[in-house]
Amino acid sequence: MPRTDEPAEPAVEAAEQDRRGRSHDREILRLAVPAFGALVAEPLFLLTDSVIVGRLPDPALGALGVASAALAALVGLCVFLAYATTASVARQVGAGDVRQAMRQGIDGLWLAAAIGLVVSAACWPLAPFIVHLFGATGELAAQAVTYLRVSLFGIPAMLLVLAGTGVLRGMQDTRTPLVVSVASFALNGLLSLWFVLGLGWGIAGSAWGTVAAQALSAAVYLTLVVRTARRHNAPLRPDLAGLRAAGTAGFALVIRTACLQAVLLVATSIATRMGDDQIGAHTIAARIWTFLAFALDAIAIAGQAITGRTLGAGDAAATRDATARMVRWGVACGVVFCAAVLLIRPLVPGVFDANAGVTAHLLAILWPVALFQPVAGVVFVLDGVLIGAGDQRYLAWAGLWATIAYLPFAALAGVAGSMVALWLALGAWMVARLITLGIRAYGTAWLVTGA
Repeated sequence: MPRTDEPAEPAVEAAEQDRRGRSHDREILRLAVPAFGALVAEPLFLLTDSVIVGRLPDPALGALGVASAALAALVGLCVFLAYATTASVARQVGAGDVRQAMRQGIDGLWLAAAIGLVVSAACWPLAPFIVHLFGATGELAAQAVTYLRVSLFGIPAMLLVLAGTGVLRGMQDTRTPLVVSVASFALNGLLSLWFVLGLGWGIAGSAWGTVAAQALSAAVYLTLVVRTARRHNAPLRPDLAGLRAAGTAGFALVIRTACLQAVLLVATSIATRMGDDQIGAHTIAARIWTFLAFALDAIAIAGQAITGRTLGAGDAAATRDATARMVRWGVACGVVFCAAVLLIRPLVPGVFDANAGVTAHLLAILWPVALFQPVAGVVFVLDGVLIGAGDQRYLAWAGLWATIAYLPFAALAGVAGSMVALWLALGAWMVARLITLGIRAYGTAWLVTGA
């Protein structure tokens, strides 16, 4: 008599795969959506300050732009405090050792505090030199130095916020960072409004408002992390071995981040040399690209948390499944963003009140901005997955190779004086990152399981 259960086996397997896929989708959304909200809240600090400081006489707004650019570069190099902490904490959570997870989170906070104090002390006397590097002179430079020096008091708090965010993300919690970010944004706006316009503190008032908001955010994170650490009997004192491990992982991520910033700075420098219309178009296009990057980075943050947890649990298969699912999400979001940019492309110049020269360049370079979105979707996801796996050393080398691949294309674009060629060079950089990260993700060297 023929067997009747054989055809059912593929159907059962397909149903199980579909169930796992839906489970991964729910987890990705649970982590990514709040992460996106928190990421978007961060640039709102600067936007709010710009609106308030814009009511002051010139050159206050220009001074804010110069000082903010310097601060962004300083803090951006320390983003590893969030990324590396997320990966290490998530791995211990996956291994079932919450006490060790919190111990590593505490080490991250100690490292953030130490780096913050060193950066603040070192940059205080260098503030005029830093401002001069951005081309500021006269009264603009004087006000930029004022804003920068006041803001340096908040650097330790800013870095503690990064590390605290990493701890909570590693604990698979992205909602709390969203709440803290939104509350901090609202408080920053109210304090800056009061200090600048109410008390008449000028541009220094804007900086003090941000410092106060960041300090309160840091206090919230410290309270949450310390409370959780005590609940799991994790020590609060720094562990030298843990600090060394965090510093080593952080150094590799600093190289990766420095490569990213170098690429963007080179592109901005080349566009500036081309002319005022070119740099205007480039600035608008970069803002659009950055906003879309926040959404893609939210999936990458989910990738950090999920990858660390599944590898810590020793489940390489689940890591593979989740990675494949997140890559699909990255591609899908990239395709949607591509279509959206092409759809709004004719309207963008009007939104930014661009003149005829800026409009012509902007309409041309929005094509590569749109077309490289699917590539960016995969790159962001794989970057987050490998960070979550603790593969920082490879990411540092991959960043260097991708930057080396980008530079000749950027140089040719500068010689040609073509904005389209410059954005195609940025596209080539993304493709180089796709190749280096894709090769690694396809292999097994990064799938290191266990605590």
